[in-house]
Amino acid sequence: MRGIVSLLSLLVLLGAGPDGRAAATETTAIALDDFSYTDTSAEPIDQSAAHQRRLQAFMVALRRDIAADPRYRLAPSVQEGAAFKVIGGIQKTSTLVQWAKVAVIDVGAKKIVMDKLYTFRGDNDESWERAEIFMSREIIAALAAPAPVALAVFDFELEDTTAASAGASAASDASYLADVTASVRESLGQSGRYRLIDVGGASGEAAKAHTLRDCNGCEALIAQKLGADQSLIGVVRRVSRTEYTLGFQVRDAKTGAVLARGDSGLRMGADYSWKRGAVRLVSDRLIESR
Repeated sequence: MRGIVSLLSLLVLLGAGPDGRAAATETTAIALDDFSYTDTSAEPIDQSAAHQRRLQAFMVALRRDIAADPRYRLAPSVQEGAAFKVIGGIQKTSTLVQWAKVAVIDVGAKKIVMDKLYTFRGDNDESWERAEIFMSREIIAALAAPAPVALAVFDFELEDTTAASAGASAASDASYLADVTASVRESLGQSGRYRLIDVGGASGEAAKAHTLRDCNGCEALIAQKLGADQSLIGVVRRVSRTEYTLGFQVRDAKTGAVLARGDSGLRMGADYSWKRGAVRLVSDRLIESR
């Protein structure tokens, strides 16, 4: 989104400082840069002075509210010992609508622990104050929450033992499997527990051939090379044209140890029901159980 600070450009800065953790302190140091502001509303009246005044008041209040929490203190910069960096920007898109992009970065782990886009209505002192109160609470909650696990979710694979496993059904099978994978990734990402790693650059014959289920845990090493903490593989096992089972397995990317697994048992339904079953299985056994 134009006018709102890029997370990618800020993450580059994380390689320049120390590990970000202040040793032997009772409070966690937070670096909070001034948010950027852009007005793309095309209103005829120049409101830049009012916007700068409100933005300055917003930042003063935001720093005050974060520092008021006894768990945190403000640090001038990442280079001076901040454990977390808060960045953001606000963009006015129309007379009554503004967007605010806020991210919180764990400096030592080089992980994004919060990345949210907000909208708030109005462009007066009261609306800005309400927005600041809400966003400060969200930021503090993100600082207190554990960092999401970097998870490499590989494409779900099909294990088909039916007589009609080849031919015209191959294209539809691939489409259904793609839907399964996309839906599971969406569910995991929305849970807030996981930060999904792009697996498009996965190397290895098993990954390219979609046979990770038979590679004796090689997906863990592939996930580690991609920068993930954990790997997840899933399998749809077709028993008949209307019967199937679903399974998944999560491994620690460094050790290869199995951390979680789930199996649906025999289910009835057409191929298009794979997606619904997979999302429910992962939700029950991985998201809601933890």
